[in-house]
Amino acid sequence: MNVLQIFNLRPMTGDDLDAVMAIEEASYTTPWKVQHFRDEMAARFSLPFVADEEGHVVGYVCLMSLFEEAQILNVAVSPDQRGRGIARMMLEEAFRQAREKGAEVMALEVRASNHAAISLYTQLGFKRVGVRNGYYDGCEDAILMEKPIKENP
Repeated sequence: MNVLQIFNLRPMTGDDLDAVMAIEEASYTTPWKVQHFRDEMAARFSLPFVADEEGHVVGYVCLMSLFEEAQILNVAVSPDQRGRGIARMMLEEAFRQAREKGAEVMALEVRASNHAAISLYTQLGFKRVGVRNGYYDGCEDAILMEKPIKENP
């Protein structure tokens, strides 16, 4: 089954926030507050969007694209929907949107213990470029990763 035919990617709206928060709280030990998402929807250089399946939000990305750099600020997929290619599809859309805005590089931070995400990012061409010691909750390192944005992600 082709995931692109099942899911609709669209800008995040206020109506999505309950579903986004449920996914956020199920995905992170220190989840964003709802105001973070409101701020992203209002920010000039932010491009938050959701993956929607038949009217149900199953994932989201908060992308910021400013000049030559784009950054994935937050990404998550509903725990019961993981393994279906949704995160890959959303990241490929983020690459497309960032290229459209003129970005040359995509950056992100990921928990050192999040091996599944690190594996996906590596498959998509991200490289480790640094570490932020104790970044998460003061005790877990963040791996900094970047990827040059090309015409074909």
